[in-house]
Amino acid sequence: MLGVLSMRSNHTGFQGSVKTSASDFIVTEIDTFGRLLSESIAETLSVLGDMPAASNSCCPQSPCKPWPEPPELRRKEVLAPFDSPSRAPEEGLLPAKGSTEHLAGAAPKGGRHEADAKLENSKFSFKSDGNKEHRKTVHHFVSQKFGKLVETKSFSVTDFNGQQNVAIIVRFREKSWSRKRPAADCQEKQDVYTGFTLRKENLETLEAISYLSSELGVLPSDFSYTGIKDKKAITYQAMVVKKVTPERLKEIESTIEKKGMKVYNIHSVCQHLRLGQLKGNHFDIIVRDLKHQSNDSSADLKERISEAIENVKTKGFVNYYGPQRFGQGQNVQTDQIGLALLNEEMVKAVKLFFTPEDTDDPVNRAKRYFLQSDDAKGTLAMLPEFKVREKMLLRALNRYGLNHEGCTRGWLSIPHSMRIFYVHAYCSKIWNEATSFRFKTYGSKVVEGDLVLSEDNVDENSSLNDRVRVVTASEESANKYAIHQVVLPMVGHSIKYPNNKVEQWYQERLAKDGLQTCRFRVSALQLNTPGCYRHILKYIHNLSYHFLENNEKGIKTEEDSHLNEAKASLLLSFDLDPSCYATVCLREIMNCDL
Repeated sequence: MLGVLSMRSNHTGFQGSVKTSASDFIVTEIDTFGRLLSESIAETLSVLGDMPAASNSCCPQSPCKPWPEPPELRRKEVLAPFDSPSRAPEEGLLPAKGSTEHLAGAAPKGGRHEADAKLENSKFSFKSDGNKEHRKTVHHFVSQKFGKLVETKSFSVTDFNGQQNVAIIVRFREKSWSRKRPAADCQEKQDVYTGFTLRKENLETLEAISYLSSELGVLPSDFSYTGIKDKKAITYQAMVVKKVTPERLKEIESTIEKKGMKVYNIHSVCQHLRLGQLKGNHFDIIVRDLKHQSNDSSADLKERISEAIENVKTKGFVNYYGPQRFGQGQNVQTDQIGLALLNEEMVKAVKLFFTPEDTDDPVNRAKRYFLQSDDAKGTLAMLPEFKVREKMLLRALNRYGLNHEGCTRGWLSIPHSMRIFYVHAYCSKIWNEATSFRFKTYGSKVVEGDLVLSEDNVDENSSLNDRVRVVTASEESANKYAIHQVVLPMVGHSIKYPNNKVEQWYQERLAKDGLQTCRFRVSALQLNTPGCYRHILKYIHNLSYHFLENNEKGIKTEEDSHLNEAKASLLLSFDLDPSCYATVCLREIMNCDL
């Protein structure tokens, strides 16, 4: 995906194999104090326990309490925050078969099991209803009329004739705590947060969270982290999980190890993590099978490699988003789903989300079945438990249908952080292309109309837009700014564009995708994308490297002046700032696509 994007350096480069195995690509987070996270540092995250809680973490909305489950009821499927329904009353609400218009004023007969909004967890039940389409209509009606005031769920029940049937339970949601509550009262309801270091191997970050949430019985949205890490790698990163005690997390250590995960440094903390809450990442990478570029055979390979590394060390690299941001190698890229969501093509976005890969495993068989049949319920039964996002979406589709509104409800059923992830992927793709155009058009010279991030006259009340300024003609002539100060906007509703040819490029590129009038707000999905700015050039830190050569006894350091081509390897160790991609840096060093 990066093949058409321009590079900063003009050295010849070399070829080699990256990520031959996960152990060839090790990523370790650097915390805000400059320390590496690993299993050997027991106190790496302990400082979080001394940090003040976030302003809203003291009085969170309380989770819904479970309903008692009598022996007469058996659950088919459970969606948080429902745990189990109360027994459906003998004289419940009976919705009309043909219409739901009168339901807003309906009341249970006999005054039993009436819902009272003043009572916590107040609930009532409709009579059992075997008509699936009618139940969907009831769910939809209640949702439209009462919004977030109530929640509904269908449960399998045994009626008084001993027959299995389905009833709809309606419950008022618990009220969130008032912000004016005394601090002592708030402390009683304070959520539990547990911090830990996650080591994962050959797993995406979101996939790892799905496994963990499934084992711990919480939602993926209860996890927070500072950034997404590579899949084909061994990675160490800080995480915080909400509503789980350290003791509970320790109980699943042996289970998750089978999935390629380990947890270390488990301890209580006061609050969640934020994206970007780190100093950077440290990388230890082995590039194997080193050889010359196909059109280069004259120079010594070792000299070529050293030249390339020193060149990038001095000049920096173009700060593109890496291919893993877009789902490298997948049939559908994440930015395609993001574009569909921005265009509010909800059904198309769902179809793209469930597009299978060309493999015959349980997950892809289930996705293939769904696209062929539109059978959400059947697909649910086929998917493994750890596919939490997919199951959330399918449950909503099963209830509301595979139409525009049903798919909208489906997207709303998954955590906000996952919905916005796809939109950000699209914005990242546009940024990559804009940056490539900027370098092809103006090179490394800072020109009139460029945007730079200024450090002059910055105070604590300055917004990001206040710090971004447009380069004037006189500033260009005076060479006031360097290329590493130039930024480009991630598209959104609150950013400014460069005042040169790059602005026109943005306008034409967004129009190509039908977004010329897009406000980057999708209210139906509660998505709001203000945009931000990203430096177009970054530098590598603390770089060291040496050569290895394979022999019959293993790997040894190559001390000779020449390398044995195709048997040699390169070990690189370096640090990058947050949100920088090592694969992008390697692409610049090697001057070839990986």
